[in-house]
Amino acid sequence: MEIVIIGIIALFVLEYNKRISTNRFIKDNLTHFRVLKEKDYDFYVKARYGETADPEILFSSRVRLSLITLVVMFLLLLGNLTFINLILIVVVAYFVFKSQYNSLKSYYKKHLHQINLQLPFFLKMMEILAQHYTIPVAISRTVDTAPEIFRPGLREMIEKINAGDSSVDPYMEFARQYPVSDSVRMMRLLYRLGLGGQEDKHEQLIMFSRNVSALQNKAREQRYRDRLNKMENKTMLMLGVTGGGVMVLLLLSVVSMMGF
Repeated sequence: MEIVIIGIIALFVLEYNKRISTNRFIKDNLTHFRVLKEKDYDFYVKARYGETADPEILFSSRVRLSLITLVVMFLLLLGNLTFINLILIVVVAYFVFKSQYNSLKSYYKKHLHQINLQLPFFLKMMEILAQHYTIPVAISRTVDTAPEIFRPGLREMIEKINAGDSSVDPYMEFARQYPVSDSVRMMRLLYRLGLGGQEDKHEQLIMFSRNVSALQNKAREQRYRDRLNKMENKTMLMLGVTGGGVMVLLLLSVVSMMGF
């Protein structure tokens, strides 16, 4: 145990005196560490913290924390360094490395309900802009005004379209990033709206508008139900507290009458 304490203190002193630098080591080898980076990590970071967040800084902090965990675990088990313990060290370090990603992914899944409510109003913006612009131009104009959680996906979609991808794939990728009800169907309609000529566009725009209006009505109904459920929960809580208080008072009255 003394060796472990001395080792940790030595590492801290060397890091403090800049004799060694974990930040510099990570920066110099970041290209190698990127092999461990998840494909959707940048998307989850921006969905959680907004467009101003830098995924590279957060990824570097993940690597740094997992390396520190690896070294500390190694020092703790240095006196009993078996093959099983080596596996345990790697597993714990990997768990620490993945914990932030899993947290971001969990946050995103919890907010799918919010995305489901916001999507119809974003599509309404697209409907209005599509009356005056082509679909790629309309998408690019919504990037800065759309709900913040949609912006990373919109940027990726418009980049692929501008790079020459005229297939449905960029639209489907956006739908996969936001896997809420009707997202795939609405992205297909949006893609077809972009393919139609001037004569067909009017009819397709009417169809798109009807679908958007139906989704908006569903979103309003869902928000109303959410508010109603929230009010019911508060009412039940108040009734429970009141009932519990009355029961306690009755119990105290009975106890006092019995002379305890």
